[in-house]
Amino acid sequence: MRSDNDNWEIDTGVGSTALFVAAARTLAGREPDALAVDPLAEVFVRAAGGELAVLIDGDPELSKDHPLRTEEFGRPFREHQAGRTRYFDDYFHAACDSGIRQVVILAAGLDSRAYRLPFFEGVTVYELDRATVLDFKRETLAAAGYSPLADRREVAVDLRTDWLNTLQDSGFDAERPTAWLIEGLLIYISPAAQDELFEIVAKASAPGSRVGIEQMTPFPADVYEAITTVNEDEPEDGNWARLIYNDPRSDAAQWFPGHGWNAERTELDDYLRAHGHAVPVGEDTGGFHPAAINLVTVQRPN
Repeated sequence: MRSDNDNWEIDTGVGSTALFVAAARTLAGREPDALAVDPLAEVFVRAAGGELAVLIDGDPELSKDHPLRTEEFGRPFREHQAGRTRYFDDYFHAACDSGIRQVVILAAGLDSRAYRLPFFEGVTVYELDRATVLDFKRETLAAAGYSPLADRREVAVDLRTDWLNTLQDSGFDAERPTAWLIEGLLIYISPAAQDELFEIVAKASAPGSRVGIEQMTPFPADVYEAITTVNEDEPEDGNWARLIYNDPRSDAAQWFPGHGWNAERTELDDYLRAHGHAVPVGEDTGGFHPAAINLVTVQRPN
C-alpha cells in the first residue's frame, strides 16, 4: 500500500506503472482503428526488458494470459490509454494553436510528447519527475536515435516537495500562459496533496493558462478490498490498485471554477463511445473500467 514517504525507481512501485502503461499504449496503437499511436512507447518497453518486452515482441500465444491481453481487463485498459492519449494530444494542439508556448507536464513518466508532437516545435516543455525516470527516458531515446522536437527541459523533483521553485529555476515564467498536464497522477497522491497541487498550479498560472487533468472515481470500499487482497502467488507490489490512494477527493471540474476558472469535464466512457470505441463491462475487469475515468480541461480567463 502507499505511504506519504515511499520511494520508487523506473521498475518498482509507482515507477513501474509507467512501463505497464507504455506497454498498453504500444498494444493499443497496433489496433487497425487505433485512437492514438505512440511509436516511442515500445522503445521504452524494449529497453526495460522483462515480461513486458516479451509481451509486445514475443509470440502472442505465449502471452495470451497476460492481463494486458485479456478481454476483461486488458481491452478496457488499452482503450483507456489510447483514449486519454488522444484527448490530451488534442488538448495540447488546441493550446498551441491559441498561442501558448510554455508547457509543464507533472509526473511526466514516459510521456513522449516532446519528441513526437510536431506542433511542439518552438515550445518549451518542462517535464517534472524523479531523476531516475527522466534519466531512463533521455538515455533510452537518445540511444534509439531520437531527439526532442520541443525545447525540452528536465526538472528532477519529487512532487511531494517544493517543486515550483525548482521549476522556476529551470526557466519557467509564471507571467506567461502555460498549458499544464496532470495525467495519470492524481490517484497516486493523497487528497490533501491534490488540493495543494491545484493551489500551486493556479497560483503559477497567468491569465489564458490551461490545465488538462485526468481523474478517477474512487472504488467502493468492498471492491477496493477485494482487488487489493494479497494472495500467495502475487508479490505485495504486483497489484496496481495497492499503489493508489482510494479516498474521496476534490473534483477538478468544481475546484477550478470555484477559483475563477472555466472547466469542461468529459467522461472517458462517453469519449470512447463517440469515437467508436465503446468498451462493454466484462465479468472480471480487475476493478478497472474506463467508466471510472473522466478528463477535464480548465482555463483561466484572460
